[in-house]
Amino acid sequence: MGSSGKVIPGFHFTMGITFFYLSLIFLLPLVAFVFFASGMGWEKFIDKAFEYRIVHGYWMSFSCALAAAVINSFFGLLLAWILVRYDFPGKRIMDGLIDLPFALPTAVAGIALTTLYVETGWMGQFLYALGIPSAFSAVGITIALVFVGIPFVTRSVQPVLKDLEPEIEEAAAILGAGKWLTFRKVIFPELVAPLLTGFALAFARGIGEYGSVVFIAGNTPFETEIAPLLIMTELEQFDYQAAAAIAIVMLVLSFLILLSINGYQRYRIRKQGV
Repeated sequence: MGSSGKVIPGFHFTMGITFFYLSLIFLLPLVAFVFFASGMGWEKFIDKAFEYRIVHGYWMSFSCALAAAVINSFFGLLLAWILVRYDFPGKRIMDGLIDLPFALPTAVAGIALTTLYVETGWMGQFLYALGIPSAFSAVGITIALVFVGIPFVTRSVQPVLKDLEPEIEEAAAILGAGKWLTFRKVIFPELVAPLLTGFALAFARGIGEYGSVVFIAGNTPFETEIAPLLIMTELEQFDYQAAAAIAIVMLVLSFLILLSINGYQRYRIRKQGV
């Protein structure tokens, strides 16, 4: 049967509700950003949104989010592999703990991570001994973003890995392929798309993360200030236009990066389908 909008009963009605809902929760906040920032004028917008302190905040947010997403891509894939391919005592507990960052309040996570990674903390004392300042630095920010982002990668890869047909691996083994070659040529290509999805979700979460980062970052001007903190600072000073200007720049940069990731993902899917 050919595809048709009539497959879903009440297609036009449900489509209207969908557009209304998306407009309410997505387009309306964007319009509010533009409205508040429009009163500044173009020159004031540029001066405020791109002053050195703010630009450094962009760099800190995006670079730490990127580093955390890369780390999560590796360890998230590893966690998914272990949970799908092996049985061991405590497997269900480990599987449940992966979702803990979703349920744990971000402020609680930030306080806990700060306690662990300060110079006298359980983990921080070892890192500081190696010359790695794990708290109140970019390292601490990245650690917090790794914590909140790991579920996105694991949960994106896990169902795809679980649905892979074992016969494909068996056929590769019969043809003489070793385990590493089978993983590279047979398994991993199937995981690239969900891995990119998890990477994009973890990266997007990291860019806008505030609660779990603000405690461990230290918030030193020109060093460890993140862009969401600068937005909150402007809001506390009742400078809504400046906050909106920073938010618009972050929104545009995030959209362009995520659009590039999604475009590459669609390219790989089309390439595999050819």
